Amino acid sequence: MLTRILTAIIALGLFVPIVLIGSWPLVIVMTSIAVIGLSEFHKMKKITITSAPAILSLIGVALMVLSVYFPVLFAVEVFTRTVSLVMVLLFLYSIAFTQLTTQDIGEIVLIMTYIGIGFYSFVTLRFNNLSLLILVLLVIWATDTGAYLIGRKIGRTKLAPNISPNKTVEGSIGGTIVASIVAFVYLFYFSQSDFLWATFALMVIISITGQIGDLLESKIKREYHTKDSGKLLPGHGGILDRFDSLLLVLNVLFILGIV
Repeated sequence: MLTRILTAIIALGLFVPIVLIGSWPLVIVMTSIAVIGLSEFHKMKKITITSAPAILSLIGVALMVLSVYFPVLFAVEVFTRTVSLVMVLLFLYSIAFTQLTTQDIGEIVLIMTYIGIGFYSFVTLRFNNLSLLILVLLVIWATDTGAYLIGRKIGRTKLAPNISPNKTVEGSIGGTIVASIVAFVYLFYFSQSDFLWATFALMVIISITGQIGDLLESKIKREYHTKDSGKLLPGHGGILDRFDSLLLVLNVLFILGIV
């Protein structure tokens, strides 16, 4: 527990200033984190980091995040062209090297896109609305903390025993309640729009979505028979372990056109 707390303090001490600074340092850091996160998936899937499929997809995810510097009108085009290019190149590679299956290609491209859109959305949201990004982060952190503390105290009913045995329905509900209180207080002082209750409802949805993202990461790890996605963050695991909730939330915000 002490290691986990110390890692969190150090990580926040480095992460928060970068978010506040924004600009190119944030883009470089988020691109690096995206690359590390995808490399963790390669490791889980037992794909050598120096292999062509790994290198192609790592370049692809980097380009997706870096495309934040392209004009906004062309950002989606950069995404689609990058994903299509990586997919086609992997298909061509699989013809010459048949050990790479169509299923492998589908998994690699899917996770590359998921991570790429997630961290692109993080940077875009920071550039467009720092206050909203802070709120989203607070909601996710409040949900995780609330779910953990309340689940340990009164949790009885398993939420998804086949995916994450330690999570409980009581903890999940408690986490969303804590996040809702945090969101309401934040919105009271830092209004994001004229529609307070609409923004508040969105934060409740984000709290729930974040928990689903956590379960999704647990499911992926179970499918690949691994406990943690990596060992970069002592006590927390890897990048995918730490950003599991946030990645799904950012993808949903991207779909909704909020970023």
